[in-house]
Amino acid sequence: MKAYFIGSGVGSLAGAAFLIRDGGVDGRNIIIYEELPTLGGSLDGTQLADGSYSLRGGRMLTTDHYECTWDLLSSILSLEHPSQSVRDETVAFNLQHKSHSRARLVDRNRFKVDVSTMGFTMRDRMELVRLSEASEEKLGKSRITDWLSPSFFQTNFWYMWQTTFAFQPWHSAVELKRYLHRFMNEFPRIETLGGVKRTVYNQYDAIVRPLMTWLEKQDVQFVRNTRVTDMRLEEDGDKISVKHLVLDQNGNDTIVFLDDDDLAFFQNGSMTDASSLGSMTRPPGQLTKADSRGWELWEKIAARRPEFGNPAAFNTSIPESYWASFTVTCRDRTFFDQMEAFSGNPAGTGGLVTFKDSNWLMSIVLYHQPHFIGQPQDVQVFWGYALHPDRVGDFVAKPMSECGGAEILHELCGHLNFSRTVFEKSTCIPCRMPYITSMFMPRSSSDRPLPVPSNSKNLAFISQFVEIPDDVVFTVEYSVRAAQTAVYELLKIRRPVPPITRHDKSISVLIDTLEKAFA
Repeated sequence: MKAYFIGSGVGSLAGAAFLIRDGGVDGRNIIIYEELPTLGGSLDGTQLADGSYSLRGGRMLTTDHYECTWDLLSSILSLEHPSQSVRDETVAFNLQHKSHSRARLVDRNRFKVDVSTMGFTMRDRMELVRLSEASEEKLGKSRITDWLSPSFFQTNFWYMWQTTFAFQPWHSAVELKRYLHRFMNEFPRIETLGGVKRTVYNQYDAIVRPLMTWLEKQDVQFVRNTRVTDMRLEEDGDKISVKHLVLDQNGNDTIVFLDDDDLAFFQNGSMTDASSLGSMTRPPGQLTKADSRGWELWEKIAARRPEFGNPAAFNTSIPESYWASFTVTCRDRTFFDQMEAFSGNPAGTGGLVTFKDSNWLMSIVLYHQPHFIGQPQDVQVFWGYALHPDRVGDFVAKPMSECGGAEILHELCGHLNFSRTVFEKSTCIPCRMPYITSMFMPRSSSDRPLPVPSNSKNLAFISQFVEIPDDVVFTVEYSVRAAQTAVYELLKIRRPVPPITRHDKSISVLIDTLEKAFA
């Protein structure tokens, strides 16, 4: 048996690991196709030619959830501590560097907002309960704004919840409901981000590289610079099988035929598709799926098979799915020293700092340093993002989408009332991501395929755009759980997939949440 993976994101890497660890598949019979020269999908982190660093995004973890992720990482050895698993390394790191934000929200006057209260009125509380207890069938394709009044979106809770998880008011009410239930135990400590765990380094160095190293030692084949442009599907009784894949390798078409026992795993859709980087003087290019062709294969097979989902529900409204991020490389400690003094948090302990009144709705996070393997001792790296990059700034008279890195740093200094000289030796790399929250778009229950559709014999979907009851998208866990579910089902592995921890059923969590809601 051979297993073919289309895309090399964490879902594919995890799926390959589960095939080997739990399915007994020989790594030499696993092939992972990737259009780009770099593996890892959205879990990226890179050093550019000028020595500065770039991250499209950062992933928060929690040891109270992410059951499949920790199951996977418990089998993957750390690159720096070979006697430890990545899971154990991460847990040990977070015991030393605990999150407890002292400056979660900052207002227009540079005051650190008192976030000990959620700021709810009784109407806000009742509406939030009504949304969280409504069935997904009743919520349907409704938006968050269909259930919550305008005043709710001015509460401390919304500013913190929204920027922690990147929600917009026009996003799916179903997805907000799922988040409220999945992370209910985070509700009472949302102002401190006390439950947030970070990896030792950025997500690429800390998760992708160890996982790739483990797979390479198992002789898994990575085929880069290769795009899968089509798959031939045939009916076999009441089942559908993938018979061959069409590859584009440097402009040359190749056909890979699948035998009866072979499997195909498809990472359908991508939240970082068509992303682009700018520079200190140039904004990122405004690319779309037409430039990247990243959704093309899913659109092609879904048009023929509606049970394979509806990508148009997610990728047709960039203004609703788009935001921008930026990575800053500081070559002295001036900014970090001033920011640590202002926030009261040493780097790596504070989590997000959100400028709640900023037109761009800008947030930044100072990571524990170094954040990259091999990062020089005199260099610090931090990351930020803005949920409204299409709006004119408060200190820069243009939208963030039209700004280079120097202008973004100007805007940041304005909100902090810092002299712009703090960034004299810094480089800021902006990043545009047109589909970054596309999985939060309102959708029907049939718009996402199951990891293994009921009529599929050998095709599985492993991405943020599949249907997994009760779990939440925009997490590493969702991709890993999709992969584990698909592998176990296709190989009929009897070992159970780790169940979702239902903190929303815990009496103590419910009491703590109720107390916080009335604080």
